[in-house]
Amino acid sequence: MTAYALAHLHHTSTHEDVAVYLERIQATMDPYGGHFLIHGPSVDVVEGQWPGTLVLLEFPTLADAKGWYDSPAYREILALRTDHIRGDVILVDGVPPGHSAAKMAETLRLLVAG
Repeated sequence: MTAYALAHLHHTSTHEDVAVYLERIQATMDPYGGHFLIHGPSVDVVEGQWPGTLVLLEFPTLADAKGWYDSPAYREILALRTDHIRGDVILVDGVPPGHSAAKMAETLRLLVAG
């Protein structure tokens, strides 16, 4: 099942280390089949608040996403970003083929009914 690494980055900084990180990150993702889906655009907030920007990476599986994040190659460059940009990062599975919100609602109703 496809998995994602989502980063909500705030308090971004322009720094040479960040440029080096950006130059090197793709090579750390390639062995795990990772690629960018979203990379730092302005966001159009339609509900709530969203200070900062968004990065979304896609990987073939959650194991691939975890493998990338824990890899020596990525760990070697991680501080180039975290020393200058604060943020929150999560790894999460996507939905399986055929996912249905209506089926989720059906299950929820069964739970509510007890």
